Amino acid sequence: MILILKLFFAFIQVGLFSVGGGYAAIPLIQEQIVNIYELMTLEEFSDLITVAEMTPGPISINSATFVGMRLAGIPGVLICSFGCIIPSFCICLTLAHFYYKYRTVSGVQTVLGALRPATVALIASAGASILMLGLFQAELKEVVMSNIRYIELGIFAVALFILRKFKVNAVSIILGSGVVGTILYACTGAI
Repeated sequence: MILILKLFFAFIQVGLFSVGGGYAAIPLIQEQIVNIYELMTLEEFSDLITVAEMTPGPISINSATFVGMRLAGIPGVLICSFGCIIPSFCICLTLAHFYYKYRTVSGVQTVLGALRPATVALIASAGASILMLGLFQAELKEVVMSNIRYIELGIFAVALFILRKFKVNAVSIILGSGVVGTILYACTGAI
């Protein structure tokens, strides 16, 4: 029962403070699940985020579902998902009412403009955390250059180049990276 309450309070906070969408929620989920409540290791969390990104649907809900299932089964899925959804639902409903009523006021546009850089910073933070974990198996503050994982670095560099240069579908990049990584790890015996 205590685990269920921890999960509910963790995802209520994620739902309340994940301004900017699902990717902005990743650092908040990490802070709650890995750092504060210590319910998962950073590596387990990274694996969970990888799966949540590949499955259809919003990443914050997918993450809540996976965390809940991993830690508490079906009750965990329901509690985490509900905790993640209900704050956003209530806030969006309230903000929509006021936005449509006051959208022409210049102060409203100023506030929205001020929130954009914070949203970009949250998304960049999540990306940097996942990148450092993938390349060094460590958080940013614990990175040691001698621990770089060259296979992951190569796959990352090639995937980024292909995405930017040829505008290939992201799903193809994910699937191709998985195949290439599996082959490379099988050939090097690192699996």
